[in-house]
Amino acid sequence: MSTFITYLLTYLLISLISVGLMSRVQRVLEDNLALTKVLSNALDSRDSYTMNHSKNVAKYAMEIAMEMNLPSSLCDVIHIGGLLHDIGKIGIPECLLTKPGKLTEEEYELIKTHPIKGYEIIKHVKQYKNNGILDIVLHHHERFDGKGYPNGLKGEEIPLVARIVAVADSFDAMSSKRVYRKELQLDQILEEIKCNKGKQFDPLVVDAFLSLIEDKDNPFKNRRN
Repeated sequence: MSTFITYLLTYLLISLISVGLMSRVQRVLEDNLALTKVLSNALDSRDSYTMNHSKNVAKYAMEIAMEMNLPSSLCDVIHIGGLLHDIGKIGIPECLLTKPGKLTEEEYELIKTHPIKGYEIIKHVKQYKNNGILDIVLHHHERFDGKGYPNGLKGEEIPLVARIVAVADSFDAMSSKRVYRKELQLDQILEEIKCNKGKQFDPLVVDAFLSLIEDKDNPFKNRRN
């Protein structure tokens, strides 16, 4: 009986410790997500034309990842990476982000530094290391054909999480009104994405995206600009 009671008390103690640790981990995760959303909202608020862009990209990228049957932990990484993918634009002058006319070559080169700026901003955040979030921020403008930036990575050299966010990013950019153009119609957007399958975009990611679009309950249908 004394042995049984000892085992029972040990079990209860371990259970209490486990519940406490799990609650603490959950609070940390919630706090990290809250901080991520604050950073994302601070970025989007700089330009009324791209308001909610980061939130939209995060949502679409996660939907694509789920369609590809990726693990839930990786879908969460893609969601956070989507929220932060353009964080480097905080270091870009606002006059360039909201310029109504065509950018000069020098201005465009400066805009192209935002992935590296974003990486430098968050690379020391412990929770963003070694899980793919930094890869998304740094590589979401790489192209499948190797003609992207900042590193000119090609094909599967580009992390999968970044290839997924690239499609979501382009979809939201084309379907949003910008200071320099109107939003495109859905059929125009789909044609553009299909034409760049295997060029700008990973064919497997494009197939997953198109499969979602064809679904009558697809998450892209009722987006808000």
